[in-house]
Amino acid sequence: MVIASLPMYDLPELRAATDAWWQGLARAFRRAGLGEVPDGLSRDLGAEAAWRGPGLLFSQTCGYPLTHAFKGVLRLVATPAYAAAGCSGPCYSSAIVVRADDPARELGELAGRICAVNNRASQSGCNALRHAVARYAVQGRFFARVVETGEHLASLTAVAGGRADVAAIDAVTFALVTACRPSAVSGLRILGWSEQAPGLPYVTRADAGADRLARLREGLQAAMDDPALAPAREALLLTGAEPLPAAAYDGIDEMEAEAAARGYPDLA
Repeated sequence: MVIASLPMYDLPELRAATDAWWQGLARAFRRAGLGEVPDGLSRDLGAEAAWRGPGLLFSQTCGYPLTHAFKGVLRLVATPAYAAAGCSGPCYSSAIVVRADDPARELGELAGRICAVNNRASQSGCNALRHAVARYAVQGRFFARVVETGEHLASLTAVAGGRADVAAIDAVTFALVTACRPSAVSGLRILGWSEQAPGLPYVTRADAGADRLARLREGLQAAMDDPALAPAREALLLTGAEPLPAAAYDGIDEMEAEAAARGYPDLA
């Protein structure tokens, strides 16, 4: 079975736009000469199952899994760019979010507080925050407790509801949620931004050959240029895509290594 998935920003409010974007991509991939292209997205598969599937054609992942658990499993196609605060070209950062009435004015003032993290294998939710906090950590600790929520939306809910005091949220997710579900960010504010890293990449199987990679990139660029897909791209905040070299994602490993060098290998 040939698999396509776009799980990373697939909010329910944006399903129609995501489906329209995939349908446009599928048309462009077929015009670029790719034979087996699925008509729809495989939402019935979990993200990781799709990424490990032998039939994976096209998906989107996070940079941390790309450089860690899925290194050698996935191959970078291109990195999309988004029109969102905290983004610059193909790079993005994390919005460090607290409640609007929190007295803290800088990250260092959150020592001893409770942190919400979507997933410890997340660049935006964990690695970027760990890197930002490392300079303030004492004997490998900064927070009183770290609560794992499973997703950025749940982290926002945890902070808004007082179960946590801070969370790092993918800049694109924060912008999309603000536009589609403003109640989810009501009562919250951005305390600051993490260091930027390459954004969430479009990927295919690691064993995809040069010809398939070239056709995927050709189709992706054609879809980015297609006027008929402008409404879908606008809804998803997409502005383009760049075929970054795989080495561009080395910065993610470097952020992790810098935190470890400061004696802060784990978000704690």
